Amino acid sequence: MFEEINHLALIGDLMQQMCVYLVVAYLLSKTPLFAPLMQVTVRLPDKLVCYVVFSGFCIMGTYLGFKIEGAIANTRAIGAVLGGLLGGPVVGLAVGLTGGMHRYSMGGFSATACAVSTVTEGLIGGALHLYLLRRHQADRLLNPMIAFGTTLVAELAQMTIILLLAKPYDQAARLVAQITLPMVLTNSFGAALFMRLILDRRETLEKYSIAFSAKALRIAERSVGILMQGFNEKNCTRLATIIQEETGVGAVAITDCEKLLGFVGVGSDHHLSGTLISSPHTLYAIAHNEVVYADGANVPYCCSVSKDCKLGSCMVIPLRGEANRVFGTIKLYEPKSKFFSSLNRTLGEGIARLLSNQVLAGKIEEQKRLLVQAEIKLLQAQINPHFLFNALNTLAAVIRRDPEAARQLVLYLSTFFRKSLKRTDNDVTLAEEVEHVNAYLCIELARFAEHLQVEIAIPEDLLSLRLPAFSLQPIVENAIKHGISQLLEPGKISLSAQQQDGLLTVNVEDSAGLYQPKPDSDGLGMNLVDRRIKLRYGDAFGLQVTFERDRFTRVAISVPVNEGPGPC
Repeated sequence: MFEEINHLALIGDLMQQMCVYLVVAYLLSKTPLFAPLMQVTVRLPDKLVCYVVFSGFCIMGTYLGFKIEGAIANTRAIGAVLGGLLGGPVVGLAVGLTGGMHRYSMGGFSATACAVSTVTEGLIGGALHLYLLRRHQADRLLNPMIAFGTTLVAELAQMTIILLLAKPYDQAARLVAQITLPMVLTNSFGAALFMRLILDRRETLEKYSIAFSAKALRIAERSVGILMQGFNEKNCTRLATIIQEETGVGAVAITDCEKLLGFVGVGSDHHLSGTLISSPHTLYAIAHNEVVYADGANVPYCCSVSKDCKLGSCMVIPLRGEANRVFGTIKLYEPKSKFFSSLNRTLGEGIARLLSNQVLAGKIEEQKRLLVQAEIKLLQAQINPHFLFNALNTLAAVIRRDPEAARQLVLYLSTFFRKSLKRTDNDVTLAEEVEHVNAYLCIELARFAEHLQVEIAIPEDLLSLRLPAFSLQPIVENAIKHGISQLLEPGKISLSAQQQDGLLTVNVEDSAGLYQPKPDSDGLGMNLVDRRIKLRYGDAFGLQVTFERDRFTRVAISVPVNEGPGPC
């Protein structure tokens, strides 16, 4: 009965020690040091962290132990076994040596046996680590039951080593009889609970990550393209509504650097869009390009608009554009009755990056649109002066000999310039491009008379397909100016088109064959057409020139089929 009472008392004492052990482990789980322990450790830096942490637990287990007949009943085995399980044989050996040498330095008739057994326990954990890795069952190493069973075997091995190495044998046998049950149970349960703590922490982080990712994806899905349409009150209010619905915060506001652009949620009756920014937190975030979190405790929060406002905390995150310059803020609020969750704090910073990228993308698209308009204006400016001069000279000559032909020529000239000056659309149908080119060619036919022949062979089913405006006329003009006009004999311009494998190819061919390839110097018109197509559709599309000297020059314009209207 005496031995049984001693067993129960020792189990209670060791359980108390194990609780201290687990409290320390729980506190450690809140630090970055715990991160490498939440997975099977394979990287050298993580192995070093694993060694340091579990060596510390080994030493702590010995210090917190209870002296019994010159020996120490302890929970040292938890550190040694888990070090081997998570870190592998090398880490298990290193932890075992460190814990064993520390135990040896404390003396006692069982010092040598305990030192050897601690090394053995680390190697047992490491051996199982290696075995399961080779069988591609690494996830089982984090199973609490595996930790329980491994530690149980390791503790039984320790008792055997004490019986074999500790002298005198009678004292060793008496010690083993007293400590076997308490130490086997306490260390095995302690290792299982430690592993459960690791898994719980890991599952919590995974749930946190899943929740964050799900919210971020929903916000991204619902808000895509909104701010690309403009950073204004209408779009910011739409976006604030989406963010408030998805995050569940009390209120959401979006500002530029001067005024409130959108506000949704608690306090919307007095936080009105269009009002100037008065919040010191917002002004500070803009001025210093810093995130400001006013929780109402460490950093006081008070609504700058109404003293009766129910909002009790606020997080202000700068929106950053080019060169990391602040162009506005997003603000997340919670009412006084609600805690500001860390998930929403982290999510807020992610949302700010998303919004910043949307606004930046919108500005880039606007710049591309303005560039396209400028290029079209440049093409118009290039075409009109010298072409008008030549057309008027031709018209003056035709009027004297054929007034009716002159009248028709004026109609062609009117059609050409009307389409040239009014064409600011991003893209047009192939039929519209052909009509524009046809008006141009009719004027050139009057100018060159029998010196020029024109052939247009484009299937009717392709005429509804779209391509960027001003894609054909500059190429046709180039063929006449640098090809046909240089010939002494008659020349020919041919236009054809075909569709194959989702690709529309329009060919402009002249019979002069005078093309001379000069990198980046193929003429302003051709360069602009090629660049605009590549900018819109990608480098796989654009212009391709093939030629045979004195026979032909062919310019192929390729664009994808079924590409709807949009910015070039």
